[in-house]
Amino acid sequence: MSGILYVTGTPIGNLGDLSPRAAKTLGEVDFIAAEDTRVTLKLLNHLGIKKPMVSYFEHNKRERGEIICQRIEQGENCAIVTDAGMPCISDPGEDLIKLCEERGIKTVVVPGPSAVISALAISGLETGRFCFEGFLSVNKKSRSEHLQSLQNERRTMIFYEAPHKLPSTLRDLYSSFGDRKLSIVRELTKIHEEVIRTTTAEAAEKYSDGSIKGEIVLVLEGKREEEAAESCTLHDAVELAKRLIADGQKTTEAAKNAAAMTGFKKNDIYRELI
Repeated sequence: MSGILYVTGTPIGNLGDLSPRAAKTLGEVDFIAAEDTRVTLKLLNHLGIKKPMVSYFEHNKRERGEIICQRIEQGENCAIVTDAGMPCISDPGEDLIKLCEERGIKTVVVPGPSAVISALAISGLETGRFCFEGFLSVNKKSRSEHLQSLQNERRTMIFYEAPHKLPSTLRDLYSSFGDRKLSIVRELTKIHEEVIRTTTAEAAEKYSDGSIKGEIVLVLEGKREEEAAESCTLHDAVELAKRLIADGQKTTEAAKNAAAMTGFKKNDIYRELI
């Protein structure tokens, strides 16, 4: 009889957040698929649990996914965990779930902490409707296209970001969306947990020095109805294009993106730029 894959949430910082059910699951499964076995070992040691582990991460997920599924099909139960939070959210565990679906393997969720939801809850921004956008690409073209696709997004937007990339991301958010409310949430559930409620303009100027450290979640205000109705002048469109150029875009590309954001013709913006 086939076993079960338990998708098990683990703490995002404070070990006290691990649920009794999650601890029980980790203690009862036959083996654990872990993003980083060293990180998971610390958690298991804290719980006094000894359990076989299989390394499962982005660069070995195809090979290990097959091995994990084969063991489950032979009757073993497996818990998949990530380093922190819920597996499968910006995590290769997503692929393992799809593989289990293809092979008819039962999956059960054991809910746990989530940086996305936790950051949204304390952001001070609208929580009724939101979208999670994960990490922005380091590739300039992909990054620009991603942000451009969100120009008219009215839901609150949530991004993950690494501290060394934060300054450029803050500048990109300001260039792409203008001045909007922004919450920078760092080190959730840890000793230095902090919520910085600011704006994109202020953040781009104040935190461009790389002074913010730790694991970061950015919560950005969606496009306001009154913002959509506000009149934008050609001067505003040109200034936006200039900010895009300052962030590394070519003049033609900046004119095109500014046109998409403001409704003015690309040629009119380009003419003012040159």
